[in-house]
Amino acid sequence: MCFSPEASFAGGIIISSIGVATVTKVHKPSQIIFASIPLFFGIQQFAEGLLWLTLPLPESESVRKFSTYFFLIMAEVIWPSMIPLSVLFMEENIKRKRTLKIFQALGLSLSTYYGFCLVFFNISPQIKGYHIQYNTDFPDSFALPAFIVYLLVTITPLFISSVKQTYLLGTLMFMSCLVTAIFFTQYLTSVWCFFAALISGVIFWILRDSKIEFNFDKLKLLQNPLKK
Repeated sequence: MCFSPEASFAGGIIISSIGVATVTKVHKPSQIIFASIPLFFGIQQFAEGLLWLTLPLPESESVRKFSTYFFLIMAEVIWPSMIPLSVLFMEENIKRKRTLKIFQALGLSLSTYYGFCLVFFNISPQIKGYHIQYNTDFPDSFALPAFIVYLLVTITPLFISSVKQTYLLGTLMFMSCLVTAIFFTQYLTSVWCFFAALISGVIFWILRDSKIEFNFDKLKLLQNPLKK
């Protein structure tokens, strides 16, 4: 996260709290993965806060390495699979489900690629100004295609979903990525993850409204028991 370790830890606390509250809005098992996204983002911010603290300390190499890989596994392995999967689980429209399965397959493929890179290539985080830059020697020829696929699998499913207001989350995610790519190019992984973490709070409102509508529909059925 940009700015400081204090900001990362504060962000982690706030976002995790929203995550816990979001989970309480679940009224269908299919929503559990989607509801847990803010909580996972909050934990990811704690990991980067820990990285902020350990980067200047050579004696904390093991903790630094753990927090580095924890953050990047979340960013590059978990999110490409988890986001399309969470939307797929909630989808009830058959045609949309078929389309979402394609994005899920792309996400799993990308997660596998990044997982391979994290194991076999070097990673060197460093503090530059008020940001953390993750320097890697991942294959340059795959960098742009991988980034494009990343955008597709983490944002497009939110527009495909028939769940109300997920398009708003997708729009905010895309806009935050655009701003990050323009103004924080060298720190894209760190800064965009922070923006996405804050934006994930929208999930609380999506599920809250969904729960209200669900309860309202049940009430109508109770009032009209013969209605099919």
